[in-house]
Amino acid sequence: MLFTGIMSKRRIYLYCGIVVFVVMTWLFSNTGEDHEAFSETAKIALRETGHQLLYSNQDSTSLVLPIIALNKSKYQLSFEQELSFLPNVLVSIMDESIKKAALPEHYRVEVIQCSDQEVAYSYEITGSEESTIIPCAGRFLTQKCYTITVKFIGRSGFYFSTQTLLLILISLVLIFVLDYLNHKNKLVTTVEKTYEKYDAIGSFQFYPEQHKLVKQAVEISLSKKECELLAIFIASPNQIIKRDELTKKVWEDNGVFVGRSLDTYISKLRKKLKADDSIKLTNVHGVGYKLELNY
Repeated sequence: MLFTGIMSKRRIYLYCGIVVFVVMTWLFSNTGEDHEAFSETAKIALRETGHQLLYSNQDSTSLVLPIIALNKSKYQLSFEQELSFLPNVLVSIMDESIKKAALPEHYRVEVIQCSDQEVAYSYEITGSEESTIIPCAGRFLTQKCYTITVKFIGRSGFYFSTQTLLLILISLVLIFVLDYLNHKNKLVTTVEKTYEKYDAIGSFQFYPEQHKLVKQAVEISLSKKECELLAIFIASPNQIIKRDELTKKVWEDNGVFVGRSLDTYISKLRKKLKADDSIKLTNVHGVGYKLELNY
């Protein structure tokens, strides 16, 4: 309820705009740097995979060729010499290298024959055993020239770090707190300004908008018609206000007027003003009423 009270539609739109602005600013300013860091890590992991695959093939002399980034999420591993291996060995080595480098655990691997660019073997790891696909893991791949491509599935060019997300969250919280404090200060200022609008009547302070009289921190509630009548008397102190004028201004557009209504409200006002002897609401017989201020 507090949140709903504070957040008007306009303020919600403002916060949404700020969120979009912060995120878009971060994306455009950090995409290059984050992608470069991801690419370097991916290349290190794939180079380690290549070396371990050569060792499993009893090859400790030939080289792993430079890792090629085919796009922002796909990388190619190739070798100086031909090799042969069991697919399950590749699966195990690749999985260990990717986990050690803390790379995304959803990826697809293709083993491609250099001679005709046909896919000799492929599999997909999703991080879930139910959806992971590893076919024919025990079928031996004969000695040939192969390239191995790894595509990280679902990875866009944007890579959010925990620190960055935390920074964005802290920034939004600070914006909310500062805006809340500013909004609260404005409400207090508005209330203070509203309470400054009063008319002095002897020792009373009359607040027409709040329908009350205040005397030494004691509040006296007034009805709407009592406020309207008192406002008329204050506008013309020590002057006779005719009954017809009072009834016309207070009751003409406010429903049915009963003959004794004016006298009843005048009597109520007298009781509420009697705490100050310098104020008298007197009846001028046959004419009207007068607010006498003796100070």
